[in-house]
Amino acid sequence: MSELVTGEAVALELRPAKLPSRGLAVLIDLVVAWAVYLGVTVAIVASTSSLDDAAAAAVAVATFVLILVGGPIAVETLSHGRSLGKMACGLRVVRDDGGPIRFRHALVRGAVGVVEILLTFGVVACIASLVSARGRRLGDVFAGTLVVRERVPAGQTPFIPPPPPWLSGRFSELDLSGVPDGLWLAIRQYLTRMGQLDPQVGWTMAERLAGDLAERTGAPAPQGVPPAAYLAAVVQERQARDARRAFGGGGAAPAAGAGYEAPVYEAPAVPARPVFPEHPAEPSVVREPRDAGAAPPGTGFVPPA
Repeated sequence: MSELVTGEAVALELRPAKLPSRGLAVLIDLVVAWAVYLGVTVAIVASTSSLDDAAAAAVAVATFVLILVGGPIAVETLSHGRSLGKMACGLRVVRDDGGPIRFRHALVRGAVGVVEILLTFGVVACIASLVSARGRRLGDVFAGTLVVRERVPAGQTPFIPPPPPWLSGRFSELDLSGVPDGLWLAIRQYLTRMGQLDPQVGWTMAERLAGDLAERTGAPAPQGVPPAAYLAAVVQERQARDARRAFGGGGAAPAAGAGYEAPVYEAPAVPARPVFPEHPAEPSVVREPRDAGAAPPGTGFVPPA
């Protein structure tokens, strides 16, 4: 899928956190962790004064590991990527595709962080962040995560169009476990930029992405459903599942288009290619023809070979 995206393929236009803000967040976390560690250590020393040297050393090591290593892992897992320092600085740890992290991501970040932050006083983490184009330290690289800024100006975050209401919930039984993050990345970038694409190029890219997605899920796209609408419906289903996992909601995903009007996907004027199939709940919409003399806007995509 690398030919469908350019640059670093940050599909969601999430803003990677810079080194100063990340450093401040880590500093806040370390101050809090060390304060808790010292308080717990004093309490343990006072309550275990009768232990011999070997037992006291074992308790000290266990306390260090549980608080300074296990503590950040537990906090990032339970808060879905927002430690106290990151909340103060408006940052969050997310997966490479923009989804919420899980325990395995926090575990890898915490384990590598012991070496690149605690044992080297942050020197390795600073060098890795400066070298990385997205400011990722080694723990992020191994865990497949990215620290992003949550506090961005309103209206500048790209909008992933919802599918038509009659497609909402249609893919609730679809198996998405075999879809790689790279394909999700390409689909999200296409959906956020498809309004800037030439209709013919956009239709071709949507067909390729829909074919790859159908191959990974083992279920072909429904007959007569435009590929862009199919992609949007599957992305909405994945977002709903991530939200249920992150926040523990057991209800059905809200219908797309609730509170706003779902946009209409434009298909190129090519014979024998269906546009949105007419549906009783969805009146057809007539669009103005494209000016043949106008130059197509920049899309940010490389057309497939």
